[in-house]
Amino acid sequence: MKWFSHPTLLIIGFLIVCKTNAQLPTPKSGRIIRHENFPSVYVNPRHVDVWLPANYSPQKKYAVLYMQDGQMLFDSTLTWNKQEWGVDETLSSLLEQNKIQDCIVVGIWNGGRSRHAEYFPQKPFESLTKTEQEIVYNAYRSGGQSIFFGIPISSDRYLAFLTKELKPFIDKTYSTKADRAHTFLAGSSMGALISLYALCEYPNLFGGAACLSTHWPGLFFLENNPVPRTFFSYLEQKLPGSKHHRIYFDHGTETLDTMYASLQKSVDSVILKKGYKSKQWLSQSWPGQDHSEKSWKSRFSVPATFLLRK
Repeated sequence: MKWFSHPTLLIIGFLIVCKTNAQLPTPKSGRIIRHENFPSVYVNPRHVDVWLPANYSPQKKYAVLYMQDGQMLFDSTLTWNKQEWGVDETLSSLLEQNKIQDCIVVGIWNGGRSRHAEYFPQKPFESLTKTEQEIVYNAYRSGGQSIFFGIPISSDRYLAFLTKELKPFIDKTYSTKADRAHTFLAGSSMGALISLYALCEYPNLFGGAACLSTHWPGLFFLENNPVPRTFFSYLEQKLPGSKHHRIYFDHGTETLDTMYASLQKSVDSVILKKGYKSKQWLSQSWPGQDHSEKSWKSRFSVPATFLLRK
């Protein structure tokens, strides 16, 4: 299958983490506090940028949205492709319109070269045969670049960092509502996969996940790819019930997102079998939108409202 150079460059760019650039993002609304090189015994240190709304007050309690690829969320002047999610603008607007509950955002920078290894759901991978695991590790991007850079899949360690180190720190440092009903996850592409995986592995900690342009193939080809099947099987076994959880999925129709429509239909079938209804689950296709922050920014208000509605 032939792929475009644009999505290849986009994925490569996601791997670029300029940790020497300590410049703080400048949000158009609210303020950002950086926890630089946040230490961990599970993963390599990374920046964590916490966005607080303009009216943040320790006297109030706030829901928390944990977002992957934190360096791409707030300030396009500092990102590799000069695009951003516009998280601060979108949430500030929704708050002003009283459409969502009071919230803060925890933007977790990705691990650079370890991004794919940290975001690839580990238990589905471990359920593959040894031969299938070799297919995964030996796969390359369309331009011939390594996917994993020789780094073993370590998403369970990433989730340990998230749940055992970062979340307790956030709840201690900021005025949060720490319960499941007010703790959410969001991400795109591989960031969507790890957000959903976190929801499945820690259903008592997280109340919902927004998964934009979810990279169900795991790799960058569909033919003879064992990954989607093992993801679907994992969800059939581990996806939490609908009573206490909300899940949002979407995809565009251009660039890398052209791979997702049929795979998302399979996932939607699993969701329906789990008893999810429209109040707990939303799956959308966005014609004409591609695999980029520009597209995710244009529709971020939809998943944000779905997860954070009052």
